[in-house]
Amino acid sequence: MQDKNDDMYEKICFICRRPENVTGKQVVMPGGISICPDCMQKTFDAIEHTGPSMNIPGMDMFHSMFDTNQTTKDSTTESDTEVDETKSEDEQPEKKSSDTPKEDNSEQKSQGFPNIRFINLAEMAGMQPKNRVKKRKEGEKHEPVINLKDIPAPHKIKKQLDEYVVGQDYAKKVISVGVYNHYKRVATENQDIDIEKSNMLMIGPTGSGKTYLVKTLAKLLNVPLAIADATSLTEAGYIGDDIESVVSKLLAAADNDVDKAETGIIFIDEIDKIAKKRNSNSRDVSGESVQQGLLKLLEGSQIEVPVGANSKNAMVPMTTVNTKNILFICGGAFPGLEEIIKERLNEQASIGFVADLKDKYDKEDVLKEVTVEDLRAYGMIPEFLGRMPVIFTLQGLTEELLAKVLREPRNAILKQYERLLELDEVKLEFTDEAILAIARKALDKKTGARALRSILEEYMLDRYYV
Repeated sequence: MQDKNDDMYEKICFICRRPENVTGKQVVMPGGISICPDCMQKTFDAIEHTGPSMNIPGMDMFHSMFDTNQTTKDSTTESDTEVDETKSEDEQPEKKSSDTPKEDNSEQKSQGFPNIRFINLAEMAGMQPKNRVKKRKEGEKHEPVINLKDIPAPHKIKKQLDEYVVGQDYAKKVISVGVYNHYKRVATENQDIDIEKSNMLMIGPTGSGKTYLVKTLAKLLNVPLAIADATSLTEAGYIGDDIESVVSKLLAAADNDVDKAETGIIFIDEIDKIAKKRNSNSRDVSGESVQQGLLKLLEGSQIEVPVGANSKNAMVPMTTVNTKNILFICGGAFPGLEEIIKERLNEQASIGFVADLKDKYDKEDVLKEVTVEDLRAYGMIPEFLGRMPVIFTLQGLTEELLAKVLREPRNAILKQYERLLELDEVKLEFTDEAILAIARKALDKKTGARALRSILEEYMLDRYYV
């Protein structure tokens, strides 16, 4: 029984795993299996050129279709062995044992195609592939995927982010404006002036809220958004995820709808892990080569994307995705970048009476002084940075901000613990002094807001055990 929604999805060749928009119209076999014309032709070519010495069940029937001499010989042999009705039954020539078809041979010949005699098509009738791609409607006018009226204004996006993320006003303002302008650009496509997209690079210390900011944005906006990790990306041909896997995650988030995925947002976390490795003589398969592979995605091009997998292989269907209207947001902690910035700021006056002290910038947030030259010195190639026109930083969390993170957001950590104990009919309260003590202890761990939960888990263990 075919699904009613099968017409929405493209047919995938059972042999080469290519979709119908690449192979052309496919032949549907019994059991719902589709085969493209190329694979069908290769199958018949293999049958035609297979020698008779190959003892493959079902091959005799196909050779009789192509070999006329064999057909004549079979007809002659059949006429020679006809029964002479004028002779008695004892005088009839004995039939060879091979003339009597066995039950197994007749069953094998009925299957027809060679080499697939162990496949039960009836069992596959109810199987539906999970990685199906929705069809593209060509020549039909349809409404745009993105409606500008559905996207809130930048100040409304920031106001919603304020309910979940504490501080980072500048970062929230930049990302709100960037997302809004991106969808204005998508909604006004094919106009007199082509508006280029502005990918964003987010820099901030660990635990400052980079990933949480984008995850919160995904909840607020009804647009496909995928979060990928750059640490697993490697150059094509090596163990790890291919670069196209970041687009595969976006395609999965869009329910395999290519048109919808082409207007989505991709957040690549830990982007500093693909920086060019210094003092390394081995091949850098997860560093500079990955940056070079990401260039075509960031700029916008037609790429072949595996559907439902992280790497290309023969068993995975492929589809084409245009990354021209996909907004890329990259984020990373960039440990050690502060030292590069301090070195650049101090090199102007490092000797003499006007020399700056080496610890002059130790107590300041020097990340806000970052430039493209600093990122190049860190290991990012200039071609990659040129495709990231918007570069902004997040400030490190102070003791006051950590205290606000504990109690002010809608999904605050203390509210979570209060809810857990409320289920046991226990009311939990924290004094202001206790909250400041927790924030002070978390600041010493130097892991940002992530340290808050670890401290509370340790403190609440005996309270939960009672």
